Amino acid sequence: MYSRYGTELAAAMTAELPISVETSETQGSVDNLRRVAAGEAFLGFAQGDTAADAVVGSGEFARPLPIRAVARVYDEYVHIVVPEDSPIMSLSDLAGRPVSLGSRDSGVQVIAGRLFEATGLSIDDVQNAALGVDDSITALREGKIEAFFWVGALPTPGIEQLAEGTPIRMVAIGPDTIARVNEGHAGVYRVADFPSGSYGVERHVTTMTVPNYLVTSAAAPEALIADALDVLFRSRATIAGEVRAAEFLDRRQAIFTAPVALHSGASRYYVDSRR
Repeated sequence: MYSRYGTELAAAMTAELPISVETSETQGSVDNLRRVAAGEAFLGFAQGDTAADAVVGSGEFARPLPIRAVARVYDEYVHIVVPEDSPIMSLSDLAGRPVSLGSRDSGVQVIAGRLFEATGLSIDDVQNAALGVDDSITALREGKIEAFFWVGALPTPGIEQLAEGTPIRMVAIGPDTIARVNEGHAGVYRVADFPSGSYGVERHVTTMTVPNYLVTSAAAPEALIADALDVLFRSRATIAGEVRAAEFLDRRQAIFTAPVALHSGASRYYVDSRR
């Protein structure tokens, strides 16, 4: 999802601004935040929980990173995907089984670890294949793993395609588990439901969501950030034609990025856009 959204945004910025924008494939949120902080990338997508860790130097980050938020883009759903006939009914049932917890340096693996901790498990309690979403889908289809974690917009196209040929379901994450995760992690997680019909599953399934942010470095030029946001919002409909998650971009909600501070250029853009 990050790659597709980023590709469309880069194309729009290149077309409308006097700059050339290129995209890079990364491992996910942790990798993106490190690249942005190091000046290796101008913008990046990151889960809100991982970004919150980055600004205080906790979790995967040994020291605070000079990260600022540009926009809250959309909410991501935690998917724990299993075959429909799997005996896995809860997080604790994953113990001892071959599972993909997401690629290394990804926000997916961060969330998986926190859910395990809240359940009394650790990542070491499963046989972690550490695959990205595409490889996880293939591995589940081929029977090489029994479950995989993914954190992304609803619906995720690759999982939709998987469900067309392989009956699947989602393992529920209950409100009590989510409350335990929130106790030590900035309260960024929310209870939500996969709507009935999602991925061919004809019932509501409770899960956890986390906001997704577009982030930049604190040192990024104010005017360029404001220009990038102008392109982002004006291109919303066009990008949504390729990436459905772009439909959820909302200027009224985009400012809510706590505990990650907005970049000064972003603050200027949002104030000016109300005039």
